[in-house]
Amino acid sequence: MKKYLEIAKAYMKAQLIWRSDIFVDVLLSVAKILFAWILWGILFEGKEQIAGLEFHAMISYYIISSYLFQMEKSAEISQQMASMLRNGTFSKYMVIPVQTQGYFVAMEAGKIAFSSGIGFLTMLLWFCLFRIPLKHTASAKILLCGIIMVALGLLFMAQLNYFLGILTLRFEEISIFLMIKDNISAIVTGAVIPLALLPEWVIAGMKIFPFYYVTYLPSMLFIGKCEDEAVTGLFVLSIWCILFIVLNQVTYEHDRIKYDGAGI
Repeated sequence: MKKYLEIAKAYMKAQLIWRSDIFVDVLLSVAKILFAWILWGILFEGKEQIAGLEFHAMISYYIISSYLFQMEKSAEISQQMASMLRNGTFSKYMVIPVQTQGYFVAMEAGKIAFSSGIGFLTMLLWFCLFRIPLKHTASAKILLCGIIMVALGLLFMAQLNYFLGILTLRFEEISIFLMIKDNISAIVTGAVIPLALLPEWVIAGMKIFPFYYVTYLPSMLFIGKCEDEAVTGLFVLSIWCILFIVLNQVTYEHDRIKYDGAGI
């Protein structure tokens, strides 16, 4: 465990090098919230609620979901793995005395620890500057469930991107998989629009899959909505995390023999 903590600390400190990336991330997050403010301000004219959400609850949802979406940096795992496997520099991760999957998860944790602090300050700035009445749950238990769900969601996304990175050993070129994943996950996690706007039968089907619990449900829990789904969400997401831990390990051990250390 100490080795993984040191890896996380090293990558957290390394984020200080990329100050321009931090500025761009914050700027994009602010732009998204501003666009949502304008759009939903127009849509809410003459209406008190849309899909069970009042205007301030909707804006609170967008601010929180933008923060959670901005925290998630695991796409870099699959991109980095694919690049290193193709050019023959992945060997160093196969010989260091830590589990490969654990290394990349720790790397992601270090990056998240840094970006979450910057994102939290941005979120607070929005609420303070624009005097937005923050809608939040009054239950400490629900708040704790939401925080745990966020952590599990970030873990799942890291595992998913690690799995896609491993597929480079089998398919060599995985850019099409990454493109599909990026476009679909932005929608099904609720980062683009609240999933409450979708038909009920669609939402019911999405609850089987982990993406529903990555951004959308935690954001709803934090604003005091969907509180009856908290325990179920933790259970479903935990099951998916366990399944991917096993799947990743089995796939890696099976496909690593195809790697000769000289690139693909």
